Amino acid sequence: MPTTVYFATNRQVTNPADPINGYLPALVPPLNPDQMTYGTAFVDGIDIATNAQGVVSQIANTNKGSFPPQALADLSSSGRDMLVFIHGFDNTFSDAITRAAFNREWLAASGQAATDTTVIAFSWPSLGKLITPPILQSDYRSDQTMARNSGIHLMSFLAVLGPTLRANGRRSTLLAHSMGNLALESAVENWFLHGNAADKMFNVTLLAAADCRYDSFDLPPPGGFSRLPDLSERISIYYSQVDDVLKLSMVVNFAKRLGQDGPHNMADTTAFPPNVYTMVDCSSYHDYDFNVLTSHQYYRMSPSVRTSSRRI
Repeated sequence: MPTTVYFATNRQVTNPADPINGYLPALVPPLNPDQMTYGTAFVDGIDIATNAQGVVSQIANTNKGSFPPQALADLSSSGRDMLVFIHGFDNTFSDAITRAAFNREWLAASGQAATDTTVIAFSWPSLGKLITPPILQSDYRSDQTMARNSGIHLMSFLAVLGPTLRANGRRSTLLAHSMGNLALESAVENWFLHGNAADKMFNVTLLAAADCRYDSFDLPPPGGFSRLPDLSERISIYYSQVDDVLKLSMVVNFAKRLGQDGPHNMADTTAFPPNVYTMVDCSSYHDYDFNVLTSHQYYRMSPSVRTSSRRI
């Protein structure tokens, strides 16, 4: 049975039915979030045991500016808890949808009712290409700019989704991976710069292998993640000192990344009260096909990390 993924994207879309070629690595106009595409995708072929990501078999019911009425009705009446996913760099639109579906399925595989979620993906315009030399003019830099410039669109998406997340007392989780954290950081800043009030729309936010500065929580409000606690009741930060992708990112950006050793001053319980923040060191988890690139994917590929995430 295919996995259903509801989605929003700020990619320019030329053919909404074509997940491979119809969703371009280019932004819709930054000041016109009504041009964002919302819809429903179906993914076949996921295999948790082998980490098979599956393929997008169909896209249906797309709409500009908001979810179409049928999708909103489905989201409001599903009765399931909600999982919102923001992908990292080197992800095409199709990659983003299959990763979201895979995340839904490994959570659900625990058999616990609360982990059988409805998943919603936000796809920003990553090129879907690996880093190529010369490093300072690489595809990485392009993705970084796209992620940062997606903040207003992601803010708009959260505003559209917020009432549904809060409906019927369901639990809502936000999972951001890698450079998706940079897009989220920009969205949090924009949320408050545009005059929006504090709104605990998420029960828990998981920042996995975050490719943003290690001091993102230290910036004067509303900079960085300084006001993320105003949008999420709890925050879990997953980091790994053996994440080779973030080691490279640190060299490129001349600054340690949040996903390497956790946030600056994370032992300070005044800055990071334990009832709000959970720090998860994933450096020792090699219980999967571990190599330079997969070292950055432990959040979904390591059975041990997946088990710990289900408890959050």
